[in-house]
Formats: sequence, C-alpha cells, structure tokens
Amino acid sequence: MFIETEATPNPATLKFLPGQQVMEVGTREFRDETEAAASPLAAALFDLGDVTGVFFGRDFISVTAAPGVSWSDLKPQVVAMLLDHFVTQAPLFAGPNASGIVVPAEDDDGQDDPADADIIAQIKELIETRVRPAVANDGGDIIYRSYREGVVYLSMQGACSGCPSSTATLKNGIETLLKHYVPEVSEVRAA
Repeated sequence: MFIETEATPNPATLKFLPGQQVMEVGTREFRDETEAAASPLAAALFDLGDVTGVFFGRDFISVTAAPGVSWSDLKPQVVAMLLDHFVTQAPLFAGPNASGIVVPAEDDDGQDDPADADIIAQIKELIETRVRPAVANDGGDIIYRSYREGVVYLSMQGACSGCPSSTATLKNGIETLLKHYVPEVSEVRAA
C-alpha cells in the first residue's frame, strides 16, 4: 500500500490519500483530543502530540500540524500510522458501528426563512456541485449554514479551517460565484 500526500493552501495542513475510501458518507472533523476519542485513528494522530486537527473526507485525510512543527519530522509518523490503520483494516470509529457518530450537518441551522426556499435551493445546489468538489481537492469541506437578508453563512472544515487563504476563497471565489448565479446573494460570511 502507498499513501500519497498533497500540499494544501493551508501550510499547516497536509492531505493524505490512502487510495481507498475513508468515509462512506459525509465528512468528519476533529478539532481536539476530546472529539478525536470517537475514532481510534484520529485519537492516535492526536497522540503524536504535534497534531491540532484531523479531517476525514470521502477518500482522504487532512492532518493539521501545531504551530512551529516541521512537516519533515511529522509526515513520516503520520504516514506510518495511516499505513498501519489501512493495512490492518482497523475500524475508523470506536464501537461496533458508527451509529453514535455525529456527521456535521450539511444543511442549515434552522433559521432560514421559508420564503427564501427557492434561493436557498439554488445556493445549496451550487455549493454541492461547484464549490464542495473544489474545496475537497484542497483537503477540506464547506458546509452551508444559513441564508439571511442576502448573506450566506458557510462553515469551512479540514484544511480550509484556519487557512490563510480561506477569506480570499470565501470572498473572491465562492461569493463571486454565488452572486453571479443567484442575484439575491449580496455577501458570503464564515459562520
């Protein structure tokens, strides 16, 4: 087995590609050791001591290094851990199944106005078909949260969370795209 790595726009985060499916459905982000307890793999990565974030995508894992940590030192440890996990076919989540695992919601926060349903449907379709695939290529994910008075609220995850270029991605990329196709959109903000 060979695990490929790719740089992401976030210099603190590397994307690891095991050449097989990681998550069957959805994505999962772990921002600390407490959250990582749900996954033996995420917990083991945090146990390295130099990891501050782990993100499971469909066919990749993004790992964020602590400030000041050199990827030349950390990368071999992460690759070895991932190889061991996938070669032994260890479970991704603790317990007999993943039914107790909460996958981040891909819908709104419940505060959308029903009168905006058509606009929201257009926004969600664009995010799903045009934005999420591009963001996944960079080792992250983007989740729709809400739409209010022309403003779209989105959450960035994985390599995109805390990335120096995430503001530019939201403003110059996503906001421009949404404004072009959905004239009712006036702004995009991080939730």
